[in-house]
Amino acid sequence: MNPSSVWIGLVAGGFGGLVGLGGGIVAMPLMTAFLKLTQHKAVATSLVMVVFTGLAGALIYATQGTVDWVAAILIIPTAMFTANVGARFAHRLPEWKLKRVFGWYLALVALSLLLKPYIPHVQEPLEGWIRVLTLLLTGAVAGFASGLLGVGGGTITVPIMVLLVGLEQHTAQGTSLLAMIPSALVGSYTHYRHGTLAQEYVPGLVAGILLGAFAGGLVANQLPEFWLRMVFAVVLIWTSTRYVGAKPQAKPLS
Repeated sequence: MNPSSVWIGLVAGGFGGLVGLGGGIVAMPLMTAFLKLTQHKAVATSLVMVVFTGLAGALIYATQGTVDWVAAILIIPTAMFTANVGARFAHRLPEWKLKRVFGWYLALVALSLLLKPYIPHVQEPLEGWIRVLTLLLTGAVAGFASGLLGVGGGTITVPIMVLLVGLEQHTAQGTSLLAMIPSALVGSYTHYRHGTLAQEYVPGLVAGILLGAFAGGLVANQLPEFWLRMVFAVVLIWTSTRYVGAKPQAKPLS
């Protein structure tokens, strides 16, 4: 088990546990910086971590009764399909473009953290076929982002389930964790078939992120939630600036 992968998993899981997000958005910059993985390999490897994070998180939420199984079942099929599409599309993008897209996604996550307290719980949630179609579309968008960027997609699914579907915040988070597992499996397998999965680092990353998420979740209850979100948002914004400015590598002179 690679020691560097373990501590990267611990840091990613710890941050994720503190603010209630998957650790992929933290792990990928660390994997590219310290494990020297390409962006494509970091995406593929991150998706394996998402699978285990989703399993552990969904289990905890399910034991507390905060998972909407019907909503998850509606999200999963479209998410699985588009995760495959997103993973295939990722391999068509040059690394600098993939980094730019990831940078903008980090900025979106930072914005969602800043706005989290202001997300209202709708008085009249969607019903009937409109609700079904909304969840199907949500799965499609989140699955594509998952396969493309190596993330869980909770930044997309949770606000929609709270704002439009009418789920309570914790139920939306638990449902999102459950729904991301199959799409992350599909996305990681697609990347694996393209040969971009850094298999040698997976055991350490998975062990680290599970331990880190557990520890982060415990510590989060002892720290002021406002400052946790502010600090993490600043870190994400700073990281995003390093990615959105990515440029094509200069071709070596012949």
